[in-house]
Amino acid sequence: MTAELVLTSTGNSRVKAWASLLETKHRNRTGQFLAEGIHMLVEALECGAAVRTIVYDAERGLPAELLEPLRLHGAGVELVAAARSVIAKCTGTDSPPPVFGVVDKPVADHTALFREKGLVVVLDGVRDPGNAGTIIRSADAAGADAVVLGKGCVDLYNPKTVRSTMGSLFHLPVVEGDLAELLPEARAKGMAIAGTSLQAARNCYECDFTGPLWLLLGNEADGLSETSLQQLDYGVIIPMKGRTESLNVAMAATVVLYEALRQREFATT
Repeated sequence: MTAELVLTSTGNSRVKAWASLLETKHRNRTGQFLAEGIHMLVEALECGAAVRTIVYDAERGLPAELLEPLRLHGAGVELVAAARSVIAKCTGTDSPPPVFGVVDKPVADHTALFREKGLVVVLDGVRDPGNAGTIIRSADAAGADAVVLGKGCVDLYNPKTVRSTMGSLFHLPVVEGDLAELLPEARAKGMAIAGTSLQAARNCYECDFTGPLWLLLGNEADGLSETSLQQLDYGVIIPMKGRTESLNVAMAATVVLYEALRQREFATT
């Protein structure tokens, strides 16, 4: 399998277009984003994401790990060999990965938000891309049906967010929307709405997470917004035995999600 193009100039118009996808406004304009690294592209291909172009380091060659996914799922994918300087210009890491891809933003499945006994993770003002990506990864691992990013959250397709998902972005629907509209809709469709809060009366081991549930997680500094607090059926707190006051929001999400997983899949009767 050979590349159709070999690019060496960072001033090339196509290189400039790919590099522009590091910025939100250009991702919004084109409807595309960057997926960096071998693992991310394997996941994208195997999950049926619309990978348009794969650019790889001409000196290293096309990674062997991509050969089978491309054979099975890569019809129509353009392959481009490029100088390492080109890859460095188009990626957001200190050490350029051996490969990156240009991928169309998926159309999220909104029906996944309201499934019977569904579990949906909702981010309310989470600004750190690493936190957002890690929460998506934890939601995937714990068997959540979908993730919602409310207004004010970091851009889902920020390169650091994408990297932090470790491919989970391609495994479950991730919806960006307005919580002022979505939370009342969720309640009307029978979803319980719970949210992590340091002021909550019940800890996560006292709550029943077995029914249809939207689990809200708030901003790193300020917690849940007033709009979200008004929609809660109940608040959830994680008990702290040591002296720390709170957990990082991604860690907190993982603790509560795994309690939900335990109740749903492993609780003894």
